[in-house]
Amino acid sequence: MSETPEKHGFQAEVRELLQLMIHSLYSHREIFLRELISNASDANDKLRFNALATPSLLEDDAELKIWIDYDADKKTLSIRDNGIGMDREDAIAHLGTIAKSGTAEFFKKLSGDQQKDSQLIGQFGVGFYSSFIVADEVEVFSRKAGDATSAGVRWASKADGEFTIENTERAERGTTVILHLKDDAKEFADGWRLRSLVRRYSDHIAFPVLMRKEGEANLDFESVNQAKALWTRARTEIQDEEYREFYQHIAHDFVDPLAWSHNRVEGKREYTSLLYVPSRAPFDLYQREASRGLKLYVRRVFIMDDAEQFLPMYLRFIRGVLDSNDLPLNVSRELLQTDSEVEAMRSALTRRTLDLLAKMAKDEVEKYATFWKEFGPVLKEGVGEDPTNRERILSLLRVASTHEEGDEPKVSLADYVGRMQSGQEKIYYLIADSITAARGSPYLEQLRNKGIEVLLLADRVDEWMMGHVREFEGKSFKDVARGDLELGALETAEDKAAAEQAVKGSKKLLKRIKDTLGDRVDEVKVSVRLTDTPACLVLSEGDLGAQMRRILEATGQAAPPSKPSLEVNVAHPLLKRIDETEGEAEFNDLCLLVYDQAKLAESGSVSDPGEFLRRLNRLLSSVMP
Repeated sequence: MSETPEKHGFQAEVRELLQLMIHSLYSHREIFLRELISNASDANDKLRFNALATPSLLEDDAELKIWIDYDADKKTLSIRDNGIGMDREDAIAHLGTIAKSGTAEFFKKLSGDQQKDSQLIGQFGVGFYSSFIVADEVEVFSRKAGDATSAGVRWASKADGEFTIENTERAERGTTVILHLKDDAKEFADGWRLRSLVRRYSDHIAFPVLMRKEGEANLDFESVNQAKALWTRARTEIQDEEYREFYQHIAHDFVDPLAWSHNRVEGKREYTSLLYVPSRAPFDLYQREASRGLKLYVRRVFIMDDAEQFLPMYLRFIRGVLDSNDLPLNVSRELLQTDSEVEAMRSALTRRTLDLLAKMAKDEVEKYATFWKEFGPVLKEGVGEDPTNRERILSLLRVASTHEEGDEPKVSLADYVGRMQSGQEKIYYLIADSITAARGSPYLEQLRNKGIEVLLLADRVDEWMMGHVREFEGKSFKDVARGDLELGALETAEDKAAAEQAVKGSKKLLKRIKDTLGDRVDEVKVSVRLTDTPACLVLSEGDLGAQMRRILEATGQAAPPSKPSLEVNVAHPLLKRIDETEGEAEFNDLCLLVYDQAKLAESGSVSDPGEFLRRLNRLLSSVMP
């Protein structure tokens, strides 16, 4: 059977990925073998699962294996499996496109810097296209299981933006990938080199990886890996390096994980879990609809790649394997959503993951700092989504504070509580657009004077998160930009006397300012927060803050109306000037200027920038000689 090969162009993202891989992953080039063996293992897993319902798919070849062969003279290397295989449509879909959400946004992040881009590509995943790191041309021969009488398919490309596809009689069930190696990649057509790479990267593969026995013209194959799933072995038998290599296999990453937890549960429920904390976030971490979850096995039989039902959404970054002895082999996603056994395992795995993070936070502070930088905002989602484990999650939070310099979130809530002043009953915090903005906020002035530590929050999720938090270790939380400051026992008798005196002496001024501002504010009152700034806007406890308003507006939703209070520092020279101003026009301009300044400090913008500038210019002109 012969036909003219049909030409196709790669998806734009594939073309870009190929070029970046070829030029950016040179120092990681041997990972191509791990990726191709991993793909072959997945193909065998899928056939074994499908054969449970349709045994005829195995035809007369029920022993699933992986073969590696090479020809040093021809500079070729082949990796073959007898797994599920592909037909023509599968080959075009799987080898010509990248079916991942957010790929366009991902490629916008690539800078052209090879070192930086190689790290991003690792976050994206490498897979089949890593073949072109070492090969000038790649051929793929495949036949889909169950199509014994049908022609196979041949796919080929030189990474030049196109690939060809044609039917072929040369195809056994499964897939064979043939690499035509580059001149500088001849090392991968060497038996000793290939064996060492298989033992390093793929020893844990559950299927035999076969290579020809050493010796000239030897046609016999032998297994070069243990061919035993790593998670089925006792922890005492497994070296740390093996755990790391297995992570790279299941995560398609070439960076080591931060930590892992391997456990076997026996008794009422029997299952084994191997959970990993990655050292960097995947590119689609914040796309909640992206595929996620654990690789699910039932009695060593692979069931699905992304079983998301076993961990909550806020732990979607966890990678690993779950092997259950209790679930049925024909378990579906729908059944997983309603099964009580699944819910029990989900609760246990969630606790185990949080315990793993807590251990890292306690014993490996630098590693935990890396984890928090990559995944902290996602973990914060659990405060609102998982009331059962809220206290556990709160203890894992790391934030910036006025006690520490810099923008790095280093402070735990336990640290804060341990430093609270005598008589302090509140955990004070402030939410801003950035830590820099928070440190310069007028809301901190009185607290800073009294040496009271304030937690500084600037992630998009923070205002939403704090709406679900009431207390920690018996101490309630207080947003310093809302309502009364509530200093309690920290407010001295002198403070109270000075505040009372300020209120008594300012009633007329407060009324004049309120009359000028009208419905812009709910009320005008003397501030106990401010020492250096003339005024600030204060929301009531139930109002949406500026951060949540911007998020709602960005999604096209209308934020509910709110009317803040204006707190004024009557001891400030500007307020004294306003109090002494008799001219109505100048008084109004000064009041509105103070209001707009407070608006800028609270939300970063004013309602009418043009009018604000005109008013400011009028006042500046009036004081110029």
